[in-house]
Amino acid sequence: MAPADTPAPARASTDAPEVPVPARASADAPETPVPARSSADAPYAPAPARPSADAPDAPVPAPAHTSADTPAPDVVKTPAPDVVKTPAPDVVEAGGAPADGYLAVFRVREFRWVFGAHLLSLLGLVVSELALTVLVYDLTRSPLLSSLTFALGFLPYLLGGTLLAGLADRHPPRRVLVVCDLVCAGAVALMVLPATPVAGLLALRCAVAAVAPVFQGTRMATLADILGDGDLFVLGRSLLRIVSQSALLAGFGVGGVLLTVVPARGAIALTAATFLLSALLLRLGTARRPARAAEAREGLGGTWSLLRDRRIRGLMLLFWVPPLFVVVPEALAAPYADELGVSTAALGLLMCALPVGTIAGELLAGAVLRPATRVRLVAPLLLAGFLPFLLYALRPGPALAALALVLAGAAGAYTLGLDARFVAAVPEERRGRAMTLMTAGMMTVQGLGMAGAGLAAEFVPVHLVVAGAGLLATVILAVLLATEGRDGADRHMTSR
Repeated sequence: MAPADTPAPARASTDAPEVPVPARASADAPETPVPARSSADAPYAPAPARPSADAPDAPVPAPAHTSADTPAPDVVKTPAPDVVKTPAPDVVEAGGAPADGYLAVFRVREFRWVFGAHLLSLLGLVVSELALTVLVYDLTRSPLLSSLTFALGFLPYLLGGTLLAGLADRHPPRRVLVVCDLVCAGAVALMVLPATPVAGLLALRCAVAAVAPVFQGTRMATLADILGDGDLFVLGRSLLRIVSQSALLAGFGVGGVLLTVVPARGAIALTAATFLLSALLLRLGTARRPARAAEAREGLGGTWSLLRDRRIRGLMLLFWVPPLFVVVPEALAAPYADELGVSTAALGLLMCALPVGTIAGELLAGAVLRPATRVRLVAPLLLAGFLPFLLYALRPGPALAALALVLAGAAGAYTLGLDARFVAAVPEERRGRAMTLMTAGMMTVQGLGMAGAGLAAEFVPVHLVVAGAGLLATVILAVLLATEGRDGADRHMTSR
């Protein structure tokens, strides 16, 4: 395994164009094409083509003067190139980066359908969360039940991500994606019925949250099938994250405006339509692919076997630890604004700062940095990402606090390099399970982080809680990076 600050080698995509290489023909040995060497920085390196049965022999004439010690050259057959359709663009810069960055991803037709489905289902999820919270409060007038409705969006991720993770690899991915969307649409449609009690609303909310990690993990693994597991995959994942962060900024605003026009049940009914449209786009726009591990029946044992792999476990923890702490200033934004005695406009500034920084950081890293550079920056960005939280120890005003959060969000660009490491480390037949588990863990720790921040703020001033979270996160990440780098060095030595 490569060290922590070295880009992991990318596996060649199965859809990469094949390039023929002449093979020496022997009288006793069949022709064997020589494979082209692939660099770790060139994820789209061509794979060798098999010789065509109809390719004519191309004899090479011997030189006029042949030394007695120099054998005459063998007859060399040049195989005809196979025609292979590839989703990746032909124009590639040195270092393996697509020449047009994010635009190259949108040239892949299948990705455009996945992107559109993601946008629809995400908008439906955000609006349904807001409308359901309002509906539960209208029915019960209980702040506790209303807040519990929102919290239930996090907790079932752990259950669904562990118990249902194997579905992502045991069934064809398109079928899993469509069924998950249909389950969400059905659950949301039942929420609309006036006869559904509050307990039923909460149970249906849990059902939507339980299938979400399976859907997201399967979609991530499918992206690797569509885009290859090189830099196009990294940029495609980045685009989906950017849309998710943008939904935090726009989705609740859209939902709030919608609720002024239609009642809560009407807004929920509209979100059922978005899930149905997402299912339709995925069914019509994505190719039918076989299951990655149709015969696997590992259950929870398959999940534990992934976590027993030191390399995969270390990368999982690098995905899980930052969200645990990054939600602290957002969870405490309202108490901090109250501590400063500022207006609700300042509160909105604090809530928007982190997503804005995250979007800017991802766009900059994806458009400007080469793949190898992104991988090398994983450790520095992880360590630097929480240092701006330390400014909270000075109890800054809203403008300086918002700047600190923008900087912390921009450091989230580490995810591009970490995605490249993760997809290279996980075997293809376990990719759906691994990505489902990783997604479930990220969402679960966010819920734990919010709860922990609120508990700590009961005993410690809010600004010190945020500063302490930044210090603790930096220390934990430093230990994890050192361990991950040592494991990489050990694996590199044992593989020699």
